[in-house]
Formats: sequence, C-alpha cells, structure tokens
Amino acid sequence: MNIVFLDRETLSPETQLRRPDFSHTWQAYERTSAEQVAERIADADIVIVNKVKLPATLLAHARRLKLIAVAATGTDNIDLAACAARGILVSNIRGYATRTVPEHTFALIFALRRSVCAYRDAVRAGRWQDARQFCFFDHPIRDLAGSTLGVIGDGELGQSVAAMGRALGMRVKFAGHKGRTGQGSLYTPFDQLLAEADILTLHCPLNDQTHHMISAAEFGRMARKPLLINTARGGLVDESAVGRALEAGQISGAAFDVTSEEPPPHDHPFMSLLDRPDFILTPHVAWASAEAIQALADQLIGNIEAFVAGTPRNPVKPKT
Repeated sequence: MNIVFLDRETLSPETQLRRPDFSHTWQAYERTSAEQVAERIADADIVIVNKVKLPATLLAHARRLKLIAVAATGTDNIDLAACAARGILVSNIRGYATRTVPEHTFALIFALRRSVCAYRDAVRAGRWQDARQFCFFDHPIRDLAGSTLGVIGDGELGQSVAAMGRALGMRVKFAGHKGRTGQGSLYTPFDQLLAEADILTLHCPLNDQTHHMISAAEFGRMARKPLLINTARGGLVDESAVGRALEAGQISGAAFDVTSEEPPPHDHPFMSLLDRPDFILTPHVAWASAEAIQALADQLIGNIEAFVAGTPRNPVKPKT
C-alpha cells in the first residue's frame, strides 16, 4: 500500500503519528498546493488529507486510490460524489474534540463576558495607576449564571457546550438551523432564539442551508444584544455584517475561531476589528489541544488499519 499524506503540517509537530501496522510505503508532505496534488496522488492507494481540496478533476489522476482518510471531521474539501462514483471510500475523524472545542468556546465567552482583554489592555496602558485606587470600572463585567445560552447545532459539540452552560447555571436553549421546523418542543424556533439569547454559539456544519444563516437581518432581531461565538465554520456568518452589528450595538461582542477564508486576507472585514475590546479572533485552534490532536492522530491511523483489514470505520457518503 502506498500512503501519501498531503498536509502533515496541519497537525502539530509534537503529535505522534505512528505508522500503520501493515506493509506500506509512506510519503508525508508538509503542505501541498493545488498545482501539486495531481502528481502526488497519482500512485497513491491511500491519501491522508486535512484541508487540501480534492475535486473530481484532481481525483481523476489517482487511478489506484482506494481510501481518502480525512484528518478532520469536515469533508467539504472533497468531492464526495466523485469518490462514490469511483468506489473511493472517504473516512473522517469523529468524537475527538468534545472537550477541546467546548472549552475554547467558553474561554471566548468568559473573555468577552468579563471584558478580560479590555482590562488587560487598559492595565498595559497604565489605566490602573491613573485610577489611583484598588480597581476601576471602565468595561462591563457580567456573570453567566442566570443568562440564556442559545446553541445552534445539537451534535456532540453543541451538547457538550450545553452541559457546560448548565453546570454554570445558565438557561440553555437549542435552535434548529434557520428555516427548519417541526423539531419538537425541545427546540426553540430560530428567530425566537435570536430574540431571547444572551449568548449565541454556533456548532453546526456549513452547507447550502446554513451558509450565512446569520447576517444583517438576523443581527437586527437580536433583542438582548447577545455575544456571538463561532467555533464551527466561517461561512455560517456574513462576516461583512459583524463589524456593523458591533458598531450599531446589536450585539455586545463577537468571538470567532474560524473565517470563510483561512488564513483571512489582510483586507478581510475582521482585520479592521482586531483592536476592538469587544471582538476576539483566534486562528482556528479550538480543536487543537495537545490531547485532542493526539486522539485525532490515533483515530486516523486506526481508520486506515480498519479499512485495510476489511472493516472500514467512519465512512462519509455524499448527501442525496
């Protein structure tokens, strides 16, 4: 078996990536450009990939390809229909981030809710000395207990975030995706959640139904001026509308770990918000605790070994 890893650099260098327990050749590239993909996968039986795009036009060059082992949960960078048509199995990683992403989500919530970054910057600027007393009150500080946490997305991550919220004394409400109905009494209608939440956190996939599910119109319905937290996918929110919502006071803060283009270009709308005390941008690292990445790497090799043994795990099929 010829195994090719197209973007090893997307896993931390400290991560131990053991070799599969069967006879194979192994070629790991730190990164692969679009122009290099066809040549590098041409003789591969198994391709490991995280973020490199594999459209049908490039997959056509891989005549021996049997498995694409995705080193992530999301598979929107792969043409799943083309893989299915050619008998190529796609497997992904599941359940590895149920602690790290929720913890990062709440790190962002705490930082904004208690104005941690704003007070840090004020102290750095000498404001504490200027205050001439033991403390000062330049920025708002709010407790989480008693507030309403709106969770959009009810998978493992959304459920884990909800459990943390309940442990902190928050009222937790789940909403279906925008436009979805008939989900039962345990769900709050999307528009109603926009009006009732003190904090909105996104934990849903990016697809045609969820793209820009929050934009200018939705910001206008956020009656309680909530925090908006996105550790899911950048395209869920119209990023050009976030700055206007902050300026207009429609939301009290926003924190993103993801952008629609990564890394964001220098003229991305978020780049002009980085000096604001009510905005935080982290570089898609919510998933990246040392423990979580190691669990991902172990599961990745396990998926490959299971496939070769004839018992494939975590198959991903195109939506019909």
